[in-house]
Amino acid sequence: MGVRLMVVDDHRLLAEALASALKLRGHRVLAAAAPASGAAELVISRSPEVCLFGTAAPAEPGTFDPVARIRQARPQIAVVVLGPVPSPRGIAAAFAAGAAGYVRHDERIEGVERAMVKARAGEAAIAPQLLQGAFAELLNPAAQPDDEGRQLLGMLTPREVEVLVRVAEGEDTRLIAAGMRIAPSTARTHVQRVLMKLGVGSRLEAAALAARTGLLDRAVREAPRGPDPTA
Repeated sequence: MGVRLMVVDDHRLLAEALASALKLRGHRVLAAAAPASGAAELVISRSPEVCLFGTAAPAEPGTFDPVARIRQARPQIAVVVLGPVPSPRGIAAAFAAGAAGYVRHDERIEGVERAMVKARAGEAAIAPQLLQGAFAELLNPAAQPDDEGRQLLGMLTPREVEVLVRVAEGEDTRLIAAGMRIAPSTARTHVQRVLMKLGVGSRLEAAALAARTGLLDRAVREAPRGPDPTA
């Protein structure tokens, strides 16, 4: 039975080529698009069974924010990331954002199909060796997490520390802005700076890194609460 899907890729031509190949193999492709600002909303509105989300830069901050947005709004949509040979942290970022699988760009079309079917069935669609690397990155703490947490905390300004605490508590940009009495655009900028300084690709990965290294405990103790007089 064919899969009802959407294809989203950094390059529209690649998205359309993959969509055409999958149509020929009996799948129902609802749309093929480039991940501009409205890509997540388009996927949410069409509500496919599977979304193939292609990216050439899985390590860039914010790359998987659309994945998190899709999963938050439509948890029944299985998102499979198509990307280059990743670092374990890149895979971890994809899964932290809610991806159901990760397939390398050089995979054959049959491999993409297998990943789609597994993801639709609720299974992890990823090669075992890639999954092992991601688990090792997430589960093995640093040799001296407290030292690493202190070092990371030193990279952040007091306002960015407060933003990190609020992100870890699950606040979105609107709530962060309201709680700090700053404009949403300023809150968004603070969040992006935190992600960039921590070297992570999503809010969920930032929260996981903060918890693993002890940064979150330090941040909770040291974060100010209140409006930002300089914002």
